[in-house]
Amino acid sequence: MDFRLSFGVLLMVFLCHMTSALEVPLDPKVLEGLPQPPTITLQSPKDYIFDPRENIVIHCEAKGKPHPSFSWTRNGTHFDVEKDPKVLMKPGSGTLVIDISGEKAEAYEGTYQCTAHNDHGTAVSNNIVIRQSRSPLWSKERIEAITVQMGVSLVLQCRPPAGLPPPVIFWMDNNFQRLPLDRRVSQALNGDLYFSNVLSEDTRNDYICYARFPHTQTIQQKQPISVTVLEMDTMNETVASLYNITKFSANPAGEYRPGFMTPLGDTSTEMVLRGETLELECIAEGLPTPEMSWQKDGGELPTSRVSFLNYKKTVKISDVSEADAGDYTCTATNRLGTVDHVIKVTVKAAPFWISAPRNLILAPNETGILTCRVNGDPKPEIRWFINGVPLENAPEDHTRKVDDDTVILSNVQSGSSAVYQCNASNEFGYLIANAFVSVLAEPPRVLTPPNQVYQVITNSPALLHCATFGSPIPTITWFKDSKISIKSGDSYVIHENGTLEINVAQSQNSGKYTCIATNNLGIKENHVFLEVKEPTRILKQPEYKVVQRGMSAIFECKVKHDPSLIPTMTWLKNNGKLPDDERFEVDADSLTIKDVTDEDEGTYTCIMSTTLDRDSASAMLTVVEKPDPPTDLELTDQTERSVRLTWIPGDEHNSPTQKFLIQFEDLLHQPNVWVNFTEVPGMSTTAHLDLSPYVYYSFRVLAKNQVGYSQPSQASRQYRTNPAAPDDNPSHVQGEGTEPGNLVISWRSLTGLQSNGPGLEYKVQWRQKDVDQEWSSRTVANASQLVVSGTPVFAPYEIKVQSLNDYGNGPEAEVIIGYSGEDLPLSAPDGVLVMVHNSTVAEVHWEPVSSHSIRGKLKGYKVYYRRERGLHEAEEEADQESQDQVLTFNGNLTEGHLPGLQPYSLYNLFIRVLNSKGEGPPSPDKQFETPEGVPGPPSFLQVNPGLDSLTLEWGPPLNNNGRLIGYTLRYQPANATIETGLVKIMDFPVNETTVTLDSLNSSVQYKFDLNAKTIKGAGPSITKEASTFMETTPTAPTAEVGKGPTDPTTPITQSPPLHKAPSVGPVFGTVNTSVSEEGAVISWEYFGHHKNIYVEYTVENSKEGWKKESVNSSHSHVLKGLKPGTSYRVRVVARDPAGPMLHSTNEEVVTVPAVPSRHVDIATQGWFIGLMCAIALLILVLLIVCFIKRNKGGKYPVKEKEEAHQDPEIQPMKEDDGTFGEYSDTEDHKPLKGSRTPSNGTVRRDESDDSLVDYGEGGDGQFNEDGSFIGQYSGKKEKDTHEGNESSEAPSPVNAMNSFV
Repeated sequence: MDFRLSFGVLLMVFLCHMTSALEVPLDPKVLEGLPQPPTITLQSPKDYIFDPRENIVIHCEAKGKPHPSFSWTRNGTHFDVEKDPKVLMKPGSGTLVIDISGEKAEAYEGTYQCTAHNDHGTAVSNNIVIRQSRSPLWSKERIEAITVQMGVSLVLQCRPPAGLPPPVIFWMDNNFQRLPLDRRVSQALNGDLYFSNVLSEDTRNDYICYARFPHTQTIQQKQPISVTVLEMDTMNETVASLYNITKFSANPAGEYRPGFMTPLGDTSTEMVLRGETLELECIAEGLPTPEMSWQKDGGELPTSRVSFLNYKKTVKISDVSEADAGDYTCTATNRLGTVDHVIKVTVKAAPFWISAPRNLILAPNETGILTCRVNGDPKPEIRWFINGVPLENAPEDHTRKVDDDTVILSNVQSGSSAVYQCNASNEFGYLIANAFVSVLAEPPRVLTPPNQVYQVITNSPALLHCATFGSPIPTITWFKDSKISIKSGDSYVIHENGTLEINVAQSQNSGKYTCIATNNLGIKENHVFLEVKEPTRILKQPEYKVVQRGMSAIFECKVKHDPSLIPTMTWLKNNGKLPDDERFEVDADSLTIKDVTDEDEGTYTCIMSTTLDRDSASAMLTVVEKPDPPTDLELTDQTERSVRLTWIPGDEHNSPTQKFLIQFEDLLHQPNVWVNFTEVPGMSTTAHLDLSPYVYYSFRVLAKNQVGYSQPSQASRQYRTNPAAPDDNPSHVQGEGTEPGNLVISWRSLTGLQSNGPGLEYKVQWRQKDVDQEWSSRTVANASQLVVSGTPVFAPYEIKVQSLNDYGNGPEAEVIIGYSGEDLPLSAPDGVLVMVHNSTVAEVHWEPVSSHSIRGKLKGYKVYYRRERGLHEAEEEADQESQDQVLTFNGNLTEGHLPGLQPYSLYNLFIRVLNSKGEGPPSPDKQFETPEGVPGPPSFLQVNPGLDSLTLEWGPPLNNNGRLIGYTLRYQPANATIETGLVKIMDFPVNETTVTLDSLNSSVQYKFDLNAKTIKGAGPSITKEASTFMETTPTAPTAEVGKGPTDPTTPITQSPPLHKAPSVGPVFGTVNTSVSEEGAVISWEYFGHHKNIYVEYTVENSKEGWKKESVNSSHSHVLKGLKPGTSYRVRVVARDPAGPMLHSTNEEVVTVPAVPSRHVDIATQGWFIGLMCAIALLILVLLIVCFIKRNKGGKYPVKEKEEAHQDPEIQPMKEDDGTFGEYSDTEDHKPLKGSRTPSNGTVRRDESDDSLVDYGEGGDGQFNEDGSFIGQYSGKKEKDTHEGNESSEAPSPVNAMNSFV
């Protein structure tokens, strides 16, 4: 105790004799020659988490004189940087760059500390903990499906892997959409998903918890959690066990009081560090969903630092202090009750600075003190170091005394400079501060420039600077005019830094001032000058101006200022710059505005400024231009229906009056409402006014010139006109029923001015049109409509409305036609018939609904049709998402077309009649089927070339339009776009989409056409050209005579590249062309983002310009209307909508055939030769049969059949079994029994059971490609076709025919 007391006394003595610490100036000239111990200027944070994909950079920068050298320790031992080739220390710096590529990053984890050393001491950095960021995988766990009762609470646990730093948690579904959070569903701070009560809409199988690791930018997901919410009024435990209920409530459908899901219990605790953010969370269950509220016991929540999140389930308090400790109560409330939970918050503190030790610069034999004031909870432990070495381990120094947070240095000597470190730590952290003690002996220096002139305004403060440096710190003395010593007093203040302040400068304070700096090593003086100036004042301020438009306005601004200062005059309008207009002239002491306009109105400010002060004054400008109102209104020439009004015009204010506006007030019907009556020219002062009966008139007049209207004149005396019968009937008379059985007659009522007298009423008359009956009548007042009830539905009525008052009736009313109320139609259209034209269009017919059933104005018919399913689909595969399509046929149409049908589909259709009231009942459902159509082109065709082979791959059509039966491939050698070889045809089954063509000629270009087939035929083909060798350079442009390669009309043909990767910007891929019945089909691959895409085409080898058709975002297009037998150059172009950039494909050549097939020599085609042979053979067979019949003398049944049916092609065979209709050549010569062919071209089997099998020698008839029959037939059924050639019978014409087969 005595020691502590004596040390305290000693400390007070030292403080009394201690010289204040010297600050080192930043002047480079001063710093250049001064030694300085090291000072850390830049270092990495204490906790450094690095990304293993990047280099580790540990910063350490320091300054000192001489420049310090650097070294490092790792985990408390010396870290030899030079021995590790992966570690680089930046030159002139201590910053380490560690290349961890190809290395295990964990090897460089640890605690690093940087040391900066020079001849005057050693400074150390913080302990920098280096750790690698980690994003571990989710631990494997079995996720059980959850089934809960509706209304109970539920928690879905996330349990993310512990990463470094911790991950960010969020919940999403399978579509990567965040799950909606609200008062009922919320995410806790630990990432779990809480349901205060579950609803049926919470049933889903894709509750997925995601963890995002910020450093590595990776996202990992947990296995999806399936939740099923059962809607049951009651459920016993047996049923719950059966359904694996994980949350059971005795009364799931009922409401219940709140209860806390987290935290549990009545109380909980939370600890937070000072300066950090406190987050408190309470999540409650209950039905209805509880409301949350917070309060702090014994205090208010800090409004400026508190925020409520997650629908008040979380409270966040930033920058926590000790005052935030205490009990926080969260309350959950619903209409069934309230529950509270108390969270006891304690605030601890890592060490924090009260005052860190500061650098000391001492002179020899001076005394200095270093203080390290810190606080924390628990109280930090303070340790002192010198040059990085603990003081207890440093050599003993009797001039140094240490008392906890204080180090006293007494009687310091040269050469004792050092860097001291204060380390304050507790269980929550530590602080390290470096403070150097530099012992210098320097004579005084004055840093303020000599002979500096200070200028101030009278009565303003003046500051005269005398910045000095020296060790010991120099003493500053001021003198005025080199004679008078200045001491601190009422008018003068000498600051600690040597600055002399004059509180209120006056003219007598002007003069020369000298500051003298003195220490035990020398003396230095400096001279400065003070000039006290007179203030700037505006003597004559600008005045408020009222100026007529077109005149000039002059604002004066006379100023007095110090003659030694140069003033500057500035004028502002409405606090902004003056308009750039030559009408504004600024002189030395005035502003002149010529030809004033309305826009010149505003506030004008004069500002007179010098380099030291300024003064300002403002005035307003008002421009007056409107005329004065007329006066002395007088009424003369009064009659029943007219009067003359006269007046005297007011002052025009230099703007001629253009016209006068006369207004009137009807004091009887509309008092205090002025209505425009008429206008008269500006030269007139009188007007003849036509009046209406039963009006109490009062008149006033307004004058108008170029600027606007004047104020209204005083009102004239009142003039009353006598009542009379109405002159007009109501307008806009109409009759229209609003509901069945009524007729609403409406009209636009007369105004009070039109009533012409009191007792205004309306006589409403009506009768049914074309019915022999009298007019019905009713008189109404103060109404604009009349409802007539009991009318038939939608019957025409004759209507008229006549006005009348106490003085008589108005003119005879005009008859208008109206209709009583409509009702919904009673009947549906009958006789609905659907005729299918083709696979995409059907025609529907119906019989019109009778007019009496329509019960209203016929608007038309609505046809509702819907695709039920594809014919190749089973009934259970019907399209449930198919929407009804509706076509409205206006008027009395009885037929219409249904476009855009899908081939090979079953449709359902019904029709409703439509009137103004709505739609009638539907007709009976009518189903119809669309036939198969040809398929679309294959979705793609890709050719992979080899030396002497080509491999083709293709995809099925996007639209089958029926049952695919296969593909047909045609290919031939081609030279550019001209085919040069025979066409080879290959057929493939529907399940085959690739083929390799071997033994092809090398270096030959081939053209391929591929199409798909249904039973309706082949669809459009997709075309591709490829060569048996891989081109390495683009094909050179074909140059024509007289045209160079750069001629814009020269077509350039280049084989489309194979598998070309898209480049940056809009790039096209493969372009395919084909020809269909509709036109040329162009398809392409496109990788760009532009939407302005066009297909351009022009006739090949012509000078016509390019024609273009917009296709927008499509990837295919059909060019229609092309001329048959003509070749076209085609290309696809994408235009950038934000600029002039244009992207285009190579040009492709498309030839439109004159006939469906390609123009080739038909005589050389195999199918044509076969057809001709078949026809010749058929003719020969017929000749032989005729010859036989003729020899036998019998009838010729075939001929009879041909005569009976002139079109033989509709008779010969059945589609189903390929057999002919029956005929007989028996001896009784019965007539032909072949059945008639129905409209669909099929022959029913039950109408003709016979075929050529019954008459020929075999059951297999042979048909050529054109459908002609090749085979034998006779009256025998004894032997098959194979036995016919081996018959031993004598030769006959029939056997001769068999020999042909």
